[in-house]
Amino acid sequence: MKKTNWLLLVLALVLSMFLAACSGGSDDTSNSTDDAETEDTSSEDDAAAGDSEQVLNITDSAEIPTMDASLATDAVAFQWLGSTTDGLYRLGENAQPEPGIAKDHEVSEDGLTWTFNLREDAVWSNGDPVTANDFVFAWQRAVNPDTGSEYGPYMMGGIIKNAQAIVDGEVPVEELGVKAEDDHTLVVELEKPVPYFESLTTFGTFLPMNQAFVEEHGDQYALEADTLLSNGPFVLTEWNHGEGWTLEKNEDYWDAENVKLEKINVKVVKETSTAVNLYDTGEIDRAGLSAEFVDQYRTSDDFVIDEEPTLFYLKMNQENEVLANVNARKAIQMVIDRQAMVDVILNNGSIPSAGHIPQNFTKHPETEEDFRELNGDLIETNVEKAQELWAKAKEELGQDEIELGYLGGDTEVALNMDAYIKDQLEQLEGLTVKVQSVPFKERLARDEAMDYDIQNSGWGPDYIDPNTFLNMFVTDGGNNKTGYSSEEYDGLIEKANTELAQKPVERFETFLEAEKMLIQEDAVLAPLYQRAKARLWKPYVKGVIAQPMGPDFTYKYAYIEGK
Repeated sequence: MKKTNWLLLVLALVLSMFLAACSGGSDDTSNSTDDAETEDTSSEDDAAAGDSEQVLNITDSAEIPTMDASLATDAVAFQWLGSTTDGLYRLGENAQPEPGIAKDHEVSEDGLTWTFNLREDAVWSNGDPVTANDFVFAWQRAVNPDTGSEYGPYMMGGIIKNAQAIVDGEVPVEELGVKAEDDHTLVVELEKPVPYFESLTTFGTFLPMNQAFVEEHGDQYALEADTLLSNGPFVLTEWNHGEGWTLEKNEDYWDAENVKLEKINVKVVKETSTAVNLYDTGEIDRAGLSAEFVDQYRTSDDFVIDEEPTLFYLKMNQENEVLANVNARKAIQMVIDRQAMVDVILNNGSIPSAGHIPQNFTKHPETEEDFRELNGDLIETNVEKAQELWAKAKEELGQDEIELGYLGGDTEVALNMDAYIKDQLEQLEGLTVKVQSVPFKERLARDEAMDYDIQNSGWGPDYIDPNTFLNMFVTDGGNNKTGYSSEEYDGLIEKANTELAQKPVERFETFLEAEKMLIQEDAVLAPLYQRAKARLWKPYVKGVIAQPMGPDFTYKYAYIEGK
């Protein structure tokens, strides 16, 4: 979510998401905030920072597309928004919400009214107090059609009272179900009970904004370091677009005593070989590894590999005549050898994906069985059957020779992945694939405009629930961007989130049915793999917490020990 809109793609897997959160469309190189981002190096006790210089040096594979929380859609943006801004809650250990600006909250018996009690010692980096109105303003701004937010409608529509009606222009933005009862009491009304709402408040779209500051800077807001405000652990003090950025400890942060790092230096590096060289020479503290480096460093004490609940897949634009044909889409699903892709192209612990819910992400509420295990593999690699389906599609279309565009990334690992997938797809008789390699920010824009035929995309969760993956593809959903529309599919997702909202078993089983329709029956996506990250990490870096949603990492508790 992150949006993750995640438009993603990688070898070493740098992402997003968002992913995927994030979330939103992304390529696997950019869906993580670094070529192969962090592991959970969360540690002993951050009391032992000692006399070591508290500076973390890392890389990112892409420029920050935006630092405007209303407009952010990818993992890169959400990483640094989450590092500089506290929402009501923030993610701590084991992806559990911990107090941010909210000290605590109460929920009404019917689950529709949430009252958040805000701390009185939180301030913005310009000295203004953080108040309940900062949340009211930011949430209203996110759903206001004039803002042009993608995630505001997606994350709040059908959740916050009147959000969808505001998006549809039916009621004024002031009718959003959020109000400041006083400076330190925020009352939120929901459309329906939402079991995961507390974790949802940790997501970047729900971050507060200082109204006076935003309005003062107008269309220049959040474009430079000096047109940003922070209320979180770090302040973005330098932003050299396309090159990198610097964060420094926020001395006025309400919990500054628990922040040990004094500075985080981030350099934009797209080539894995460059990042590895910087790591080996001691210039950076973390480097993502692409396939050709994994075997070289696998025995190193610095080598780490972690599985993530982040999925990559091919999006197929059904506004294209060929891709509107379900047999063509099923052929594309079946022709790709996903096992060879993860073994040879990625070589970093990633696993083939055959659905749209990752393994080890969510379990049946009664039996505790994993969602992925219960639904099994919804697609197979079968080149012979793929050719049969492709031949049938060509007959239905009246075409023998077909050319499709493929929207890919411009990083080293993205180029390798794109070349592999092009080769796999062109096994289909008469198909020519034209790869277009563009920067991450352009990929986000082209996904939003549906300016693609096939796109390698990715998604990481915005909260721990199957809905974060399956709700994406409802008709006209903010992160759908495939042209897919099914009343039956929409009905399943609606049912799961309304009449079954407080019936966990039936709700879970409805999501199982919806995933089968999305992948197996309607072939909306061609699943590729579930990401793992292979990387090198300096052992003196402690206390970094890897997260499955929102920011890839929490740096609030990180420190350097014994360097």
